[in-house]
Amino acid sequence: MTTATTSPRPPGRPRSVRVDQAIIQAVLELLTEGGSVETLSIEAVAARAGVGKATIYRRWSGKEALLIDAIGSIKGPLPQPAGRSVREDLVTLLQPVRPRRDERFDRILSCLVPEVTRSEQRYRLYQSLVEPRRELMRQVLRRGIRTGELRSDLDIEVAVAVLTAPVLVQRMLRWHPQLEPDTLPERVVDTVLAGLSPR
Repeated sequence: MTTATTSPRPPGRPRSVRVDQAIIQAVLELLTEGGSVETLSIEAVAARAGVGKATIYRRWSGKEALLIDAIGSIKGPLPQPAGRSVREDLVTLLQPVRPRRDERFDRILSCLVPEVTRSEQRYRLYQSLVEPRRELMRQVLRRGIRTGELRSDLDIEVAVAVLTAPVLVQRMLRWHPQLEPDTLPERVVDTVLAGLSPR
């Protein structure tokens, strides 16, 4: 009998958190060891985690769903802009989240990026990872327009791209050896704001 303070027990055995974690860790290990998203297989994940393929398919509908959960598990929380100034908030959003975010995130994201042009599913996966931070940046820019810190005719989507792209390319490709990762966000923001501020 069910009362207001109890709930019926779900049928079947409870899902094992230990098994879930073993599967997620297997995905992350295979990717950080140099495997690509394309070559990652459920068979390889099952072998590394020490489970059967059926165990994985009972938990995830396929590789894409498993990837979303695996990458999400090391993504870390979104930064929280303080709201004191547009400059400070933009620097916050462009800084890597340390030490809470797993250092494997950038490495795994680098594996994912080449796949976005080859697969619509991978493209959606990548977008699901970057869109929340992108929306935070839009909010900061809109607030800057309202407060007069930014030009009223600012193209917000182009501004987001201009601010984000240099930091992303440097972080993933180490494109320019003379650009220090810790100071690059601040330098990018200061350079871009010189063109976004009201004249």
